[in-house]
Amino acid sequence: MSAEVTQGRFRWTLWMPLAGLVVLVFSWGTYPPPLVAAFIAVFLIGAVLAAVHHAEVVAHKVGEPFGSLVLAVAVTVIEVALIVTLMISGGDGTATLARDTVFAALMITINGIVGISLVVGAYKHHLAEFNAEGTGSALATVVALAGVALVLPAVTTSGAGLEYSSSQLAFAAVASLVLYGMFVFTQTVRHRDFFLPVESAAGRRAAERGPVDADGDGHADPPTTREALVSLALLVVSLVVVVGLAKTLSPTIEAGVDAAGFPRAVVGVVIALLVLLPESIAAVRAALTDRAQVSLNLAMGSAMASIGLTIPTIAVASIWLDGPLALGLEPTQIVLLAVSVVVAVLTVVPGRAKPLAGGVHLVLLASFIFLSIQP
Repeated sequence: MSAEVTQGRFRWTLWMPLAGLVVLVFSWGTYPPPLVAAFIAVFLIGAVLAAVHHAEVVAHKVGEPFGSLVLAVAVTVIEVALIVTLMISGGDGTATLARDTVFAALMITINGIVGISLVVGAYKHHLAEFNAEGTGSALATVVALAGVALVLPAVTTSGAGLEYSSSQLAFAAVASLVLYGMFVFTQTVRHRDFFLPVESAAGRRAAERGPVDADGDGHADPPTTREALVSLALLVVSLVVVVGLAKTLSPTIEAGVDAAGFPRAVVGVVIALLVLLPESIAAVRAALTDRAQVSLNLAMGSAMASIGLTIPTIAVASIWLDGPLALGLEPTQIVLLAVSVVVAVLTVVPGRAKPLAGGVHLVLLASFIFLSIQP
């Protein structure tokens, strides 16, 4: 690829993450006034868009399902670092911070990302088609992780309130890692074909019209190794900027939430929405190109990584952290989780979905957000 083409491809996606990193350095630890916060938000949105671009470049190079795994794990690792940082800083609400953040991420992924992807994909291509076996195994792993990490602490008796005892927390951490590791092995090694995009009727018709690229494989040619490595580095920088600027803007968000009279848990929902924006945009773009499986890989992988990586990290960090660690869900949250699981199962089993299925998930996401504001 020529230097001119490379320069065109990386022009704004190269300088935006770096500019955002500079803004993050100068704004870290400050409480920006509204006008400055709006300026910072511009770079936050730019970093989100850059992250989506670079994630797609890396995903195209490594192929599915590795591409979805790269973005899901990258976002979650930085999200976990943010949670631990906030818990170390202390303050009100840190006892339930990990729980609220993980549950918000869970609702946003299995209802929000899945819902919007199915609506967009099914509306444009008549039906959104995917592999029910692969997506079903991912959903089963997410449900098991949520049950062990978030539901059981609400009903056990060894810990105080919604907390696990030390031995229970250690067991939950090990179980979460084992489940997550087993799924990654299944997705990337043992049964990788179950997580590849399904060739839909629309895709077959497009293929019959002939190849659209130079080598005739029906897909755009992958980037060079150098481009992929540059994009991988810029993806990490972009995600650091997204999470860092989201944390910088959190005092402004908290002030707005307090001024509106909303519960403090709404702050976690807003920040989770910001952090998951790269995956949401990438999932919608995949759905538009008739790759619903990629969208579901992103959604389920993000939900799985949010629990499977967060809980073990928090369990280790709790050795040095003071104060309680409440992981158990409240009754309203348990009901929302149960309904979401039932709907997700009914969505996944047929292996294809109409726009209605996505709309049902989006209503559940709206219910979660509304009940977070009006518990």
